[in-house]
Amino acid sequence: MPINNEKIAKRQEVKEHNPEFVRPESWRYVRLQTNWRKPKGIDHHQRKQKSRGRPGLVKVGYGGPKEARGLHPSGFTDNLIYNLSDLEKLDPKKDGIRFGHSVGTKKRKEIVAKAVENKFKIFNARVSVSGSKS
Repeated sequence: MPINNEKIAKRQEVKEHNPEFVRPESWRYVRLQTNWRKPKGIDHHQRKQKSRGRPGLVKVGYGGPKEARGLHPSGFTDNLIYNLSDLEKLDPKKDGIRFGHSVGTKKRKEIVAKAVENKFKIFNARVSVSGSKS
């Protein structure tokens, strides 16, 4: 059951009005991916916004709605967990959990068991409650 549907919908609506930000000159050279990089040259046309037809720059004003920031696409908030005490501070009705990179399998199994018991949404479990890796 997704939560915060109206916040997610509002974020999607705002996103539809924003331009697609692509890396400058990525349409020109195959070796450049389209993911965004800020133009930093002193004479760069796109940075100076000199000519028409150039894509826009990423700016603060293009951000999404404040209440939808930090939400996972499922509607839960995204929280990093490193131990059981981090888990106890959260509310399973609105908070989802993501394990930190440094959490090992042994501790991860303990936290997963406790999280499933408390009905938390887990984004990157990597182990099941029974103990086999998935």
